[in-house]
This record gives sequence, C-alpha cells and structure tokens, in this order.
Amino acid sequence: MVKMIVTDLDGTLLRSDKTVSAYTVSVLEQCRKRGIKVVFATARPPRAVEQINAEIKTDACIYHNGAIITAGDTPFQKLGIDCETARELLGKIEIDENRKIAIEIDDTLYANFDTSTVWPGVGMILTDFSDLPEKPIDKIIFITADRSEISEIEKYLNSTLYWEISENRVLMIMNKLARKINAVGELTEHFGISLSDVAAFGDDHNDIEMLEKCGMGVAMENAINEAKTAANFVGCGNDEDGVAKWIESNVLKS
Repeated sequence: MVKMIVTDLDGTLLRSDKTVSAYTVSVLEQCRKRGIKVVFATARPPRAVEQINAEIKTDACIYHNGAIITAGDTPFQKLGIDCETARELLGKIEIDENRKIAIEIDDTLYANFDTSTVWPGVGMILTDFSDLPEKPIDKIIFITADRSEISEIEKYLNSTLYWEISENRVLMIMNKLARKINAVGELTEHFGISLSDVAAFGDDHNDIEMLEKCGMGVAMENAINEAKTAANFVGCGNDEDGVAKWIESNVLKS
C-alpha cells in the first residue's frame, strides 16, 4: 500500500514550461485527503520551490538533493559542506572567467558569472568567493558537462563529498550524506512509514537511488535511460501529467 508519494520536480512533476496542471494539483490533494504523505524531492533551493509550494500542499520537502529537509514549515535536517572543506576545494581548482561556479548558502546564490545565462530571473551575488559568509555551504555548482573537467574536479573531492550531474549541464558537489534516498529514509522514519510503502517519481541521475530502493519507482517517459532501467514502471512524460496519471490509476483507484 502506498503511504507516501515522493516526486522530483523538474522533468517529472513540472511540465517543460515549469508549470503544474490543475489536474496534477487535484490528484495530489486527493492523496493528502486520504492520508498519503506528499513530498517534493528536488535539487532546487527552497526559494525556487515557493511558487510550487503555494499551489500544492506538501507534508515535507527535500531540497538540494537532501542537504535540506523540511517537514511542513519546520526545518528537519541540514547537511552542508563546512567552510574549510569548501575553501580547500576551491583553492585547488583554477578559477578564471571561463570556469562558471556558483555556491548556495542559506538560500542565497553566490557566483562568479551572470547566472541569468543559466537560470533566467534568479537573483545572485557576484563574487570571487573570497568574501563568502562563514556558514556551511549547501551546494557547490560548476556549469559543465565536460568529462575531462569533471575528472579534474573529482580528484580534489575528499571523502565527505560527492558529485552528480543534473540536466546534462550542471555539476553539483554536495555533502556525501545529502542524497535524495537518504532524505526519504529520514522522512519515512519521522512519519512511521516503511520505505516499501513509498512511491517515488523521477527522471534524472539524482533520482536513480530513489527509483531503485523505494517500494515503487516510476520513471517518466522523458527520463534518461538509466532512470528508466532503475524504475519498476515507466509512466507518461512530464508534459502529459505522468505523475498524476500513474497515481490516479495505481493508487487512488486501487
């Protein structure tokens, strides 16, 4: 029996224009009325989910791949990168005008380039990273999908960090424990739900562990092949309300 719905946002719940249909909103509302927990699990920061949260009520949210978890309006967990580790990493990597880097700290984006070229409309603070606040870092971002560059960066990661590619253009560096599946595990324990009672939905590399390890994994038709292979089912695409259609057919009508 499905007791929790965990869904990625971009490429999964959201359509390509970054909106969500009234049909999808209605289906998720029906889930919550039946006592089924609804959770967002995204690589996005909290500020980038505010509008979606205004449309769809959730029981919990997983941000930055699991670096931040909230249950309702309550902060639940935060797993960042300590300042010294971040400084050490950036000190080893050659930073010039051709290497685009951004850092998330306390829901604020710091970058050495105009981030509107990658994320239109997103506010940021331009910096050379010498004046960052002395606070844990949620995520370090490199705008690259070049394998040789990724290999160069990877060799400088210590045992507390890992990397992941998103949307085939963003290299994310995070705390090794900040993974979506780990965050889902924390929430199932919090809510007293078994992982086998979770239906997870996703489309990208950072969703694969969820799709493999939750009771039911559903990949979108538009998902990468690795996600489809990891899932139990492949549903309709994100532009066809794939999440909502699968829930209506396999959860609400069962």
